[in-house]
Amino acid sequence: MERTVLSHAQYDEERALYHLQHGDLEGCVFAGPADGESALKEARDIRLKDCCFSLRYPLWHVQGFRMDQSSMDEKTRAAIWYATDGVITNSTLGGIKAVRECQRISLDHCQVVSQEFGWKSQDITLTDTQVASEYLFLDSSDIRLRRVRMKGKYSFQYVRNLEIDDSILDTKDAFWHTKNVTVRNSTVQGEYLAWYSDGLTLINCHIIGTQPLCYCTNLKLVNCTMADTDLAFEYSDVEADIRGHVLSVKNPRSGRIVLDSVGEIIREDAVMPCTGEVVLR
Repeated sequence: MERTVLSHAQYDEERALYHLQHGDLEGCVFAGPADGESALKEARDIRLKDCCFSLRYPLWHVQGFRMDQSSMDEKTRAAIWYATDGVITNSTLGGIKAVRECQRISLDHCQVVSQEFGWKSQDITLTDTQVASEYLFLDSSDIRLRRVRMKGKYSFQYVRNLEIDDSILDTKDAFWHTKNVTVRNSTVQGEYLAWYSDGLTLINCHIIGTQPLCYCTNLKLVNCTMADTDLAFEYSDVEADIRGHVLSVKNPRSGRIVLDSVGEIIREDAVMPCTGEVVLR
């Protein structure tokens, strides 16, 4: 199939390359005084290498794309929406709302600075990537993170089917209202971790921060450690194996928590029957 090759060109017009098909772009710049939007909207089967974006909405409704060694600056708002089957490598995504309502998108060795990243999307993979996002993956499903360093606040809310491995998460109200989440070999730092989650499993993880893991159902901790974790497990159904010390455990609803030491076990002012066991190893 013959491909359209575009090299070291500049585009700033409205819909400059609308519905481009089977195109290879290298060293192209999407910026300029015309300040046009939607440069590659409805494109099909395109490859981008060493390209720079500084205009809004460049990759909307794109089907089948690869982007390598490219950058989207903070002016590239809402860069990738309604797109499918994309592979992004060695690139920087810097505009707000970078991925939304997308399917089958992977990022490898990327830098992401994007509030509201990854909303309402399915089958998204991040590998060896750094992310700064205030709201990450809101209401998305089938997400995989491998060796990701993440900094944000309200991360993974209402997410379904999430797997995280070998990552460092510096967040706040992470995993609220999530379903079917597994985190392995990772550090999770944040206040009020995973309230109202269902089916959260933490394996070989280090958990840091106040009042974690409350109002949870089907919660499991396997060989985890905790730091600065007070008032943990309130009203949760939990099976936990914790190494080391926990500041305090409060009113676990059901299950069994095994740990090495605990500063305080609080059983008072419960608004429901709380039968969870706390066992010192």
